[in-house]
Amino acid sequence: MGTEGARDPVADLRRIAFLLERAGEATYRVRAFRRAAGTVADLDAGEIDARVAAGTVGELPGIGAVTERCIVESLRGEEPVYLRRLLATAGRSVDADGDALRALLRGDLHSHTDASDGGSPLAEMAAAAIDLGHYYLAITDHSPRLTVANGLSADRLRAQLGQIRALAPAVAPFRLLTGIEVDIDADGTLDQEPALLAELDVVVASLHSGLRGSRDVVTGRMLAAIGSGQMDVLGHCTGRMVTGKRHRPESDFDAERVFAAAAAADVAIEVNCRPERLDPPKRLLRLAIEAGCLFSIDSDAHAPGQLDWLPYGCARAAACGIDPDRVVDTWPVERLLEWTGRRLG
Repeated sequence: MGTEGARDPVADLRRIAFLLERAGEATYRVRAFRRAAGTVADLDAGEIDARVAAGTVGELPGIGAVTERCIVESLRGEEPVYLRRLLATAGRSVDADGDALRALLRGDLHSHTDASDGGSPLAEMAAAAIDLGHYYLAITDHSPRLTVANGLSADRLRAQLGQIRALAPAVAPFRLLTGIEVDIDADGTLDQEPALLAELDVVVASLHSGLRGSRDVVTGRMLAAIGSGQMDVLGHCTGRMVTGKRHRPESDFDAERVFAAAAAADVAIEVNCRPERLDPPKRLLRLAIEAGCLFSIDSDAHAPGQLDWLPYGCARAAACGIDPDRVVDTWPVERLLEWTGRRLG
């Protein structure tokens, strides 16, 4: 191509397709990059450069948002981020990488007690987290609207905060963090008093209702919640269930818009480790990486033994090439709380 210092976008797209094939990724993903490479290869000299300047590369047949980004980066002389990530993970053991990432985790930001729909009391969850080598654990029981999970009213949540503070000296230097998994309501507001949310160390916000809503409606709810400035982590973003009797398809939402908003607001995307969720799917994890998002690898434990489900999420995060420093629960608790404290800024 004509731009001085440019790489060859056709070669980069084909290299990506090759690496995806070698990694055993889905055929449709491979075809997308090969189709994009064919489209660019058929263009007259200079046309692709003109389209980059005009911002119309994505209007070409067979070019999507991800392949467009790769083409533009290549023509700027940059190794495409997508290709760089694939090269960084090529030939490595996913199991070994997952184990290495698990060893870096210092805590878990999503867990439930018997105060809502968990099976064990606060002290038992803390003891199990200590036995696993955690430095901290966020207690994030459900919010009031989720009555099926015995969600906590404001008064019940305040009582739990007192219990956490009372237990703190007995488990020190381990840290129990105050928190909530708060429902994202139909209008995108969060299902708890704003002043009470501001008192908490960690706020995980999730959709638990209206999961089969239209793409525009679900996207709007997520964007409103992220834009509220009241949350830290977007929990199990697709709501899918992949195993068991509760099998449920993914919610339909504009992931590019949601992840861009999350990256701009420093809201982390949860890598949910529950075996029946494994949410989000890897294609969306990659999209979130490319958007520059932070991540939180969480067990979503409802019982002490489930706190040890973190390796499931670590393996998937490693397979997608997530930078460990972008995973907020690899951070020391002081850095973590400085990050969540931005909600008060």
